[in-house]
Amino acid sequence: MTTTAEEKATKVAARKARAAENGVDSIPPLARLFPLGLQHVMALYAGAVAVPLIVGGALGYSAADLAFLISADLFIAGVATIVQSVGFWRFGVRLPLMQGVTFAAVGPMIAIGQQHGIQTIFGSVIACGLFMVLIAPFFAQLLRFFPPIVTGTVILIIGLSLMKVAAGWIMTGSTPEAPGAPPLNLAFAFGTLLFIVLIERFAPPALARVSVRWVWSPARSRRCSCRA
Repeated sequence: MTTTAEEKATKVAARKARAAENGVDSIPPLARLFPLGLQHVMALYAGAVAVPLIVGGALGYSAADLAFLISADLFIAGVATIVQSVGFWRFGVRLPLMQGVTFAAVGPMIAIGQQHGIQTIFGSVIACGLFMVLIAPFFAQLLRFFPPIVTGTVILIIGLSLMKVAAGWIMTGSTPEAPGAPPLNLAFAFGTLLFIVLIERFAPPALARVSVRWVWSPARSRRCSCRA
């Protein structure tokens, strides 16, 4: 009995020591802090900028309207980041994180926007947010029904649903006199795909996890220049 109690006390002490060493208030060395921070910012950037670009592009918005959507998206992402990091009452995880945008709703938002306009998208997002606040306490009990095979399949479906939008981007610059995708756009698209595959396959794990983010910025810049 005494030995068991001592073993438990030793395990608890070791667990507390590891928690103190890797606690959220500890500051990692700069060599580790910088790449982790950069990865975090790029993950936020990709979601906060890609979603309004995809939705606005599918709805045929101009460059000025896209810039407005991106600005609004970044502003709300900043507000959500403060709420999540600082927290108040029952809201916020109170951890150092950046709140981005999910791609899961891109397909439904495009479908709603094409039928009813951007105002209906905003109203739907507000209504959905209120609904999620209400079911959040009970949703944790359902996580066991979402193994990796389920979440992976959902992500695959989201990616396939966005292929139409990507194809539209490649076709930017097509005219009745010169139908089809411009060769430069095709080269850039396939070069981006090849670059992502090479990073995923041969880069260190820390870089491989953000391969799409690394190439998103130049791809977005290329698309904006094509629209201009």
